[in-house]
Amino acid sequence: MFTIHAIEEIHAKVKSGADFPHYIQELIELGVISYTIYVNDGHTVYSGKDNFQLTSDPKYPELHIAEESDIERLQHALTIHQQGQTNYMTFCKHSAASGVEKWTVDIKGMLCSYYDKNGKVMLTEQVPIPPQKE
Repeated sequence: MFTIHAIEEIHAKVKSGADFPHYIQELIELGVISYTIYVNDGHTVYSGKDNFQLTSDPKYPELHIAEESDIERLQHALTIHQQGQTNYMTFCKHSAASGVEKWTVDIKGMLCSYYDKNGKVMLTEQVPIPPQKE
């Protein structure tokens, strides 16, 4: 099974949202089938087969999550992040300001869903499929 250390080594290569498809591919190779990131402090719950789960430590000082969700603001934050215009921490700050409490990536279904404080899905998007390695 995978370890938090192995996942953190892969995550260290990610500089922007443009790197996300390759990050997902490497997680697949480790055996991660889904993960949930909690925006307030960046801790993540990773899941694998046979109900295997690991939880990372918080990654940054606590962020305030906006009480009201703002889907348009989230969509804008996603767009510029996926274009490589923001780094991960900036995207987390934008997500918090948009009212995102957490997001879950379903690697099997290749979907990423963003949730507000009430557990309501704000947005679900298809995870970009990485180009095949040559």
